Order: sequence, then structure tokens, then C-alpha cells
Amino acid sequence: MSDSDIALLLADAADEVEIGIAPYDAVIRGGRRRRARRWAVAAATALVLAGSSATLAVAGLPGGDGGGAVATRPTATGTSRAFEPANRTTLATGTENGKEWRVTLDTWPAPVDTAEARATLNAMRAHGEDPPDVRRASDLVGKIAYFVYRDYGGASTKVMENTVPASDTMTGTDLTSGSLPLEPGDTKDVRLVIGSVAKTAQRVNCDWTDETATVVEKVDSETSTDVPAIRSPEGSPYSWFVCLAPEGAQYKSAEVIE
Repeated sequence: MSDSDIALLLADAADEVEIGIAPYDAVIRGGRRRRARRWAVAAATALVLAGSSATLAVAGLPGGDGGGAVATRPTATGTSRAFEPANRTTLATGTENGKEWRVTLDTWPAPVDTAEARATLNAMRAHGEDPPDVRRASDLVGKIAYFVYRDYGGASTKVMENTVPASDTMTGTDLTSGSLPLEPGDTKDVRLVIGSVAKTAQRVNCDWTDETATVVEKVDSETSTDVPAIRSPEGSPYSWFVCLAPEGAQYKSAEVIE
């Protein structure tokens, strides 16, 4: 029996156990209320989740290597289409104190049947990614899985993950965001904000504790990732943004303006 098989059995056994709310503030801000959305984050990461009806779950996730390699394409027999590996998108990059940092998003397309879901799960696990709330291949049918990584000075950490129906959308001023330290191991300097918004969103304001703000606007795919921007990654049902507070300031709020 493989480690993955054992993990699935343990997940089934623990299915009725209710996990308590993480010891971080959950903040409700702006936008129409949406159904609760589960974001799993690495247990060692201090993360404040903001959004409409947002909930935060903490899980002991294996740290991804954050590399740019795409999972090997497995042989998928009996599926209705050729298997597609993850789309990796760089959402933001920068340099601070001589160290480069980046935020990347892996998006896996929704399988159309159980056979394709099984091939997708195998590829995800080979890639070091395991979608939350998926205990058997059939649970993944019709659902997109995504994983967000923060890399700082060459140290990569998986900080967010989720599975959502392929038909899921965000509209108007909907916003779900997480704020966390830029540097792994830091638990107080909460400056990095990563969030998703509706594809129609044109502007997000990230407000900081020093009373300044970073204005993030929608851009095309040619805009440098060094520029804070709203981007629309291939395969994602949402647009995404990343902003970083100035040194000495921390996260205060994030809001869709238009």
C-alpha cells in the first residue's frame, strides 16, 4: 500500500472529525456574500484570510519544491481527451534585501470522467500536489484544482490550495485574499497579499498600516511580473493579484474598487 493510499484511508476515517478554526483572524470585507470557501494553507504559515463568508482551514501540507518543471504526462487510456498537466503562471516577482521573491499559481483543468480524474491525480502527486477534499478520483470530476506558492531567496512554500467546480465564478466586488509574511519563518511581518477576484475586476486597493496604499490594476499578459497587477491565468476561473506592503508597514485591507 502506497503512502497516498494510506493518506486516503486516514482521510476517510477522519471525515467526521470537525477541524477547529485556525488561530488567525478571519475578516469579512466588501463584495456580496458568497458561499463559504475552503482554503487550506501550510500549518507553519501565519495567514489572515479576508473575503465574503471566508473560512480558513489549516492542514499539514508537504512543502512543494516550487520548481518550474511540469509533471510528466502519464498514459491515459479510456479518457475522452488527452490528459493536460498543470498550467503554471507567475503572478508576481520582485527583489528585496538582495533576495528574489516570486508568487506562482498552478492550475489543473477539471477532469471530465473518473478515468481522466485518476490520471490527473497521479500526475498531481508526482508533482508534489494533492488537492484538498479529494479522497477518491471521482471527487475531482468537474473540478479545477489550484495551488499557490511563495518563493523567497530560493526557498519555496506551498501557501494556498483549493478545488472548485469548473463552473465557479466571482462577480462584481467579490474578493478572497490571504495575507502572510514575505519571508518564510517570519510570523509577524505580514506584508504579502495574494487574492482572487472576478474576471471583470479592473482595480484593487491594498491598504497598509502606514496609511499608504498600493493600487493594483488589470493588465495584459505582456506586463512585467515586477508590476503589481490583476492577471488572468490560463485555466483559472478567477483573476488574481499580488501586492506587497512597504517595509515597516503591514497588511490592513484589500478591496475591489471597480
